[in-house]
Amino acid sequence: MVIGVLALQGAFARHVEMLQGCGVDTVEIRQPDHLVGIDGLVVPGGESTTMVKLLETFELAKPIQELLDEGLPLFGTCAGMILAAEGIADGYPGQLSFGAIDLDVRRNGYGRQVDSFEADLAIDALDGPPIRAVFIRAPVVERAGAEVEVLASVEGDPVLCRQGSVLVTSFHPELTDDDRLHRLFLTSVGT
Repeated sequence: MVIGVLALQGAFARHVEMLQGCGVDTVEIRQPDHLVGIDGLVVPGGESTTMVKLLETFELAKPIQELLDEGLPLFGTCAGMILAAEGIADGYPGQLSFGAIDLDVRRNGYGRQVDSFEADLAIDALDGPPIRAVFIRAPVVERAGAEVEVLASVEGDPVLCRQGSVLVTSFHPELTDDDRLHRLFLTSVGT
């Protein structure tokens, strides 16, 4: 199994470390030919507008979209959730989103950098204690489609969602040492 990690901006190196700790081969995705042969894709947190510009500059948007349309498993965290969503409530006209999961999200929905916070999330799909979730300029889910499974919420807002082989978080699981969400994603790869 080989998991690609979009490595244009954001906390991609921590995702690589987490996946390698799970015993998985990884490839850092920086150009279209890096997508060849991957079994799943991680889109990390970062700044979504910058990521979109880099995806377009490095001609990655179209080939990623094609792979997702073919069913490539995706794990999107924070900005990755924004890019994976069907709709971006406060996006600019024509803003790229892959439409990989039936969500509408609002960028920076929890506020600015100074409003960052952490929360413990009990997740039924995982064994063990709650997961410590780190929220940094995190998106808020404004709408979840009927096929979307909400796995965790904070004050009624979905923060961990799954639809088929797409898993998204509005927080940064890579900023802790807990690899259970990466392992949960890996269960959808190759199924």
